[in-house]
Order: sequence, then C-alpha cells, then structure tokens
Amino acid sequence: MMGLMMDRPLLTTEILKHAVRNYRNTEIVTRTVEGPIHRYTIGDSAKRIAKLANALKAMGVTPGDRIGVMGMNTYRQFEMYYAVGGISAVLHTINPRLGPDNAAFVINHAENDYLFYDTVFAPLVAALQPKLETVKQYIALTDADHADDAVSGALTYEELIADHSDIVEWPEFDENTAVAMCYTSGTTGDPKGVVYSHRALVLQSFAACLPTAMSMVEGDTFLPVVPMFHVNAWNTPYSCLMIGVNQVFPGPRLDGEGLYEMLDQEKVTFSAGVPTVWLGLLDYLEKTGKKLPHLKKGLCGGAALPEALIRGFEKYDVELQQGWGMTEMSPIGTVNVLPPHLKALPIDERIPHQLKAGRALPFVDMRLVDSVGHILACDGECEGHLQVRGPWIVKEYYKATEPTLTADDWFDTGDVAIIDPDGYLQITDRAKDVIKTGGEWVSSIDIENAAMLHEGVAQAGVIGVPHPVWQERPLLVIVKRAGYDPTAEEIQEFLKTRLHKMAWPDAIEFVKNIPVGATGKILKTELRKQFKDYELPG
Repeated sequence: MMGLMMDRPLLTTEILKHAVRNYRNTEIVTRTVEGPIHRYTIGDSAKRIAKLANALKAMGVTPGDRIGVMGMNTYRQFEMYYAVGGISAVLHTINPRLGPDNAAFVINHAENDYLFYDTVFAPLVAALQPKLETVKQYIALTDADHADDAVSGALTYEELIADHSDIVEWPEFDENTAVAMCYTSGTTGDPKGVVYSHRALVLQSFAACLPTAMSMVEGDTFLPVVPMFHVNAWNTPYSCLMIGVNQVFPGPRLDGEGLYEMLDQEKVTFSAGVPTVWLGLLDYLEKTGKKLPHLKKGLCGGAALPEALIRGFEKYDVELQQGWGMTEMSPIGTVNVLPPHLKALPIDERIPHQLKAGRALPFVDMRLVDSVGHILACDGECEGHLQVRGPWIVKEYYKATEPTLTADDWFDTGDVAIIDPDGYLQITDRAKDVIKTGGEWVSSIDIENAAMLHEGVAQAGVIGVPHPVWQERPLLVIVKRAGYDPTAEEIQEFLKTRLHKMAWPDAIEFVKNIPVGATGKILKTELRKQFKDYELPG
C-alpha cells in the first residue's frame, strides 16, 4: 500500500517563496567589494533574483547550463544561488584559492557556459581567459562605475539585470535536478566535482535548522565567514532563508579587525568559519581588549577545533561548536550541540565533550571499518575508517571514471575516527595523516591541539617522519605567537603533561608560516615536502 500524499518537488525556489511570504522584512547586509555597506531585505532580494533569472534566460541560459561564479560573500552572489538554480541551471562556485592551474581545470571540466566574478578576482580571470574553453560570456559582479577592462568583453552585473522584470514565474521540474556544484580542493590529484540536487540541499537545510544542529531562530543574525565558494558557505544561503535569519556578508574584509567591525556593528549572534579565522579574531580581541557582547555562538569546521580556541572564546561568553562534514556531504554531517547535562559541567570536564565533532544529523548514517572492511563497534574505543551514507551525500563524482562508493554503497570519507555509544563522532586524523609508530596509530590532531594550548604557539602542524625502529615518529612544526619566544625544550615539557608518551614529538621545528590550503586546512603535503629529508635527533 502506498501513501496518498501530494508529490510536490523539493526545490530551492520553494525556500525563497517561503521566506518572502514570512520574512520579507528580514535584513541582508553586505560589506561590498567596492567598499560601502549595502542593505536590503529578503523582499528586495527576491525582486533582484527575479530580474537576474529573467536576464539569464534572455542571455540564452538553458536548463543544465553551468554558470560559474568566483566571488566573495556578498548579496550579488547570494542572488545567484536562487536565480540560477531556479531556472534549472547549475551554479558552479569556484574557489579562487585553488590557484590558476586548478581553477582553469575546474572551469573547463565543469564546462561553464558563463563566468561571473568579483572585481578583486579580475586579474586572475583575465589570466585564465585564454585557457578557458567553453565560457561564452564574462560578467563582473559590480556596476558600470566600478568596472574595469581587465577581462576582455566583460559585462557588469547591474547592467545585465537593469532592464528586466522583477517578476518571474518559477518553473517546476524534477527535484533531483542539479542545482549547484563544487569541486574538492585538489590536495591529492585533480579536484573532483560534486553535483548537488535541489532535493539534497532542501533536505540538508531542514536538518541544519534543527535545535540539535545549527539551532538558529528568527531574530538571530548570522555572519558566514566560511566562503560561498567553500561548499556553499556550508549551505547557509538556503538554511538562513528557511528560518528567516538576518544575514551579514563580510565581503573581502576577513581579517580580525574587519570581522570585528561587522560582528559588532550588525549585532551578529552567530557566525561560522574555519579555525584560522577564529584564531585571527581571537588575536584581535586580545590585542585590542575589545568585546563582542552580541555574539553568542560560533560554528567551527573545515579542520579540528583546538581546545585553545574553546577556552579563548569562553572568556568572551562565546560558545564555539565543532561541526564536521565534507564537500561530498553538502556539507554538514555532524554538529556538536551538547545536551543540558554536559553543557552544565565545569569547563575542564566539559571540554573533552566539546572537542568531539558531535552527533550525526538525521538521515546521515555513519560506520567505522578496519583496513579490510570489517565493521567495527561504535563503543568509544574502536578506531577505524569513517564511512557515511545519506540523501545529501555524493553518489558519484562528476564525470567519474572510477567508482566513488564502496561495493555496498557507502562513501569512504578518508577520515580515521571513533564513535561512542551515544553517537558522538571524534575525528582522530585523516587516514593519510595518521602517524604509524610501533604498530600504533598516533593522531597528529591531538598533538596539534595540545601544542596550541601553549600561550607562545600561534599555529601548529604535525607530520610523521621516518624512524629506523618505530617506522614513523611525530615532528611538530610551530609558528610562534607574536611577542613570545618559546624554546623547543619548553614546549616538549609542556606537552608531556597533556599527551601519552607515544605521542610526544621527537622533534620541534619553528617556522615563519605553515602552508594552508584553499579551504583553510594545513597542507600536510607541503609540510612533508619541506621536511622530506629531515633526520630525527638521536
């Protein structure tokens, strides 16, 4: 017997319609690339989204066309999310930090028909232009007064939409139609394309809005520091409209001072970004003595949340939560929302729970397997390779030539993890970064987090280096915090009280900077190249 419910498609334009009906006066604020602050409401945005949709159709965009965008977090790129997908085309958000070769690769691989870009990226787009094989037209995300001629033949966004109607009849189509695509960061080979369906992103938005996930409500003000080109700013252009949250887009100013200004002036209550962003903001607060009385909560993802950050922001009454996900997961898989009995614990007892990645969102299944695929217990002790499945998790990469999933249709995340009996996930390392020493696995993340607790450490990265007896041993690479000059011996002693003996680093090296990838993660591949001939003392 089948259910007797209406079969209505789950489309992202339904989120927009819902927001206009219920939250039309909710604000969207942007620090623009041009400089001034731009303000309008969801109702205003819907009219401009309609103008863009009509302009795209007039320009010749048809269902399935790929529309590339290389932009900062601004209201113009926000409009593209709904206009492009709403006419059944596909928005391809391009990470400019991929570098010229990878950027050209993903644009050609996705076969972008049109390319929108912020003016700060005009030199990169101009350099790429001769290499791009399918782009028919370039559009600068600005107005005529701020345009330049760096990109040959480019139009401007405001001129493109100016003469078009602000009313559009949104079409209906299959909810499994592609709406957006992102590429992985390409740290191990060419970037891989992940294509999201309307259904997947609508379902993820529902789950992300739950009290056990991002837990935002109408009246909150959200600032996404995580870029729109990094897995759609963690899907927030959709989830924020679903619940009527004010949005504040920081544009190009992502330094501590720039972020502080927007967080303070716009009374932001919730923000999201990678650890390096939170570190920069914390440093700014500590140097200036300023406060953030309105900010109550922050989501940290993209890399492990260091204990030092949790403790640092606790002093400012800001709760940092860890989340975990991937480009292949649309992206949120878990969020660490502590239940009342854990949240009430003293900080020293609470932090071990906060350092976990949290519990899975509804419909996300997780399992651990050993090196030969045997399923392991979720008992808080067994450590294994993390695999996932669910309705917003990738089935196959775009133009894949090899299977993306396991033989029984799970996606292997490449992470090593522990899951406890209450469902809390703890990522212990990337499979390729775990240090194999004396038959044991040592987590590079644990060593990095412990090192970050030292007041003289600004950044820490750990890699395994060859050892004649133990196979590999940890090398700790440190960037000193300004105004501090810790010695290797001092840090070694500091770590001995915080790590088990097997995890004590055999050596510590100080560097001026640690390489960071396109999504804010430490590039262990580059660290390994830098220290490829390193010989451990003794």
